[in-house]
Amino acid sequence: MSVAPMVRPQAAVYQPEGKQRARTGNALQGGNPLVWAIALVVIGLTLGPVLYGVLGGFRTNAQLAENPAALPDPWVFSNYAKVLTNSSFWTYAFNSTVIAVLTTAIVVVFGIMAAYPLARYQFKGREALFTVFVLGLLFPTTVAIIPLFIMITRDLQLGNTWWGVALPQAAFALPVTIVILRPFLMALPKELEEAALIDGASRLGVFWRILLPLSAPGMVTVGVLAFVGSWNAYLLPLLLLQGDMRTLPLGVADYSSEYSSDTAGVFAFTSLAMIPALVFFLAMQKRIVNGLQGAVKG
Repeated sequence: MSVAPMVRPQAAVYQPEGKQRARTGNALQGGNPLVWAIALVVIGLTLGPVLYGVLGGFRTNAQLAENPAALPDPWVFSNYAKVLTNSSFWTYAFNSTVIAVLTTAIVVVFGIMAAYPLARYQFKGREALFTVFVLGLLFPTTVAIIPLFIMITRDLQLGNTWWGVALPQAAFALPVTIVILRPFLMALPKELEEAALIDGASRLGVFWRILLPLSAPGMVTVGVLAFVGSWNAYLLPLLLLQGDMRTLPLGVADYSSEYSSDTAGVFAFTSLAMIPALVFFLAMQKRIVNGLQGAVKG
């Protein structure tokens, strides 16, 4: 009687989960060289003009005429000092700051108030109303600029005022604000709201004490976008503001016209005008990404 040889099953090779993740991470870290090349080109095209303008402010007009692409040699600080000692620059900066703060406050407050019922309440026509806000994304400011000018200057008597610019800017920023905040609010667990209502909290109390703190990342996101958009606005302030009420983008245009031969000075003025919004955006970049991720998950 022959006995069949016993075949021992091969032991399964166990790979710890940590090592598997490490290998996957190493595979992803290499990346595609083509993707890296495209990313570097995009970064260069984006940051190139900014760096050129900032460095140009540290050069003289003679250096710019002799070799426009060279680095400052020697470094000249008088151009920036001239702008910083110009009282008009600080007037423009103050107007831009006030208008941007007003616009941001209106957008955040009214945006969260409109997004809350569209996200948490069930009522007839809710989706149709949300569609109206979505369609607002397709309505550019330039289309309504003449009716806005007539309504603000003649009917509301808000021409050449901060509110005359902040209110329409906030109105045109509300659609994108609601589109971002609504899915963010919808993603919040309903159990929190139900538990609070059982404990005796009112709808307003639930909104103020629970949903509002949890919506902070989304509110920060829309607030930063509204602030930067207001800071860079040009067309609406151009039509509504005059004299000492003008903002920094208008100040850049005025300075470029008045000192057209001083190219280095124009570079310095332009760089100082864009640095506050740029620094603010970069400082809040992580929170913006977190807020947008929450909106996408919703």
